[in-house]
Amino acid sequence: MRPAAIRTALITLALASAPASGLEAYTVVGDAIPAPLGGKIGDLKRGRALVLDRIQGNCLICHHVPEPNEPFQGTIGPDLAGVGARLDAGQLRLRLVDAGLLNPQTVMPPYFRIEGLRDVAPAFRDRPALTAQEIEDVVTYLASLRTP
Repeated sequence: MRPAAIRTALITLALASAPASGLEAYTVVGDAIPAPLGGKIGDLKRGRALVLDRIQGNCLICHHVPEPNEPFQGTIGPDLAGVGARLDAGQLRLRLVDAGLLNPQTVMPPYFRIEGLRDVAPAFRDRPALTAQEIEDVVTYLASLRTP
């Protein structure tokens, strides 16, 4: 199967499974989810708190963010300084929802998927890592990071 066909199959699976799983449905267009999940409006302060939270979001384990008072930031994933100038909100949203739809080999975890996951602790099964509102909060914060 060609990469484009695999990507299309994954996107179809994501769209088909979202309503059945109880998660808000979304539509992938190109490399983005243009519409906010569930029509939610993100909050910058809550998004920042989630990005900096080392348990729930745990973004700092892989990414560096422009927060000088945060020690021990990761370098596995892309630096998030200026990410809002490189990617629009829809592109950020897809990468948070399930970056595997763009790159099946990614190490970025899907934050808004519950099917097809392995090694999930019982306390976290059958619920996404982040809610639709939390995804939108993080998107709003990341979109605000416009300076490299």
